[in-house]
Amino acid sequence: MTFQPETERQHTISVLVDNEAGVLARVIGLFSGRGYNIESLTVAEVDPRESLSRITIVTSGTPMIIEQIKAQLERLVPVHNVNDLTLSGPHVERELALVKVRGTGDGRVESLRIADIFRARVLDSSTESFVFEIVGDTGKLDAFINLMEPLGLVDVARTGVAAIARGPGEI
Repeated sequence: MTFQPETERQHTISVLVDNEAGVLARVIGLFSGRGYNIESLTVAEVDPRESLSRITIVTSGTPMIIEQIKAQLERLVPVHNVNDLTLSGPHVERELALVKVRGTGDGRVESLRIADIFRARVLDSSTESFVFEIVGDTGKLDAFINLMEPLGLVDVARTGVAAIARGPGEI
C-alpha cells in the first residue's frame, strides 16, 4: 500500500454571526494566526431584526485543515452556524467584477465582442475606455479578465464570492 498525501481542495464556508464590532477581526485573526489563506471574503448583514451577518469565506486545504478551520470557527462566541457549502450539497456561488479596459479601433470592437459573449454589461464608456460589469462564477470572471489583458486591461475590482445553499433549508 502506497501512502497518498491528502490533496488540498477549495472550500466555500458560510458563517452566520452576530452583526457587532470586532467579529470580522476575530474570524480573520483565526485564519492569520494559524497561517490559513483566505482566497475570497464577503460580509453582509442578512437579518437586521436578529442583527445577523453572513461571512462567506473561500479557502483551500486538506480535509483535516478544513475540519480544523470549521471547528475553530464554531468555537468563536458570536458564531451561530458554520456551513461548508462545498460538502453540504448543492449551492450557488457568484462573484461580481468591474473591469476597466482601455481601447480604440479594432481593440475596442474586440473588447465589446468578448463582453457580449460573456454577458458583461457596459457601465461606463468614453472614447478611450470601457468599464464592464460581469457576474458569474470565479472561473468565468478569470477567463474574461485574461481575455481583456491583451486588449488594454487597466484595472479590476472584485467583490469576492457570495454563496448560498440551494433548496428550501436555511444555512
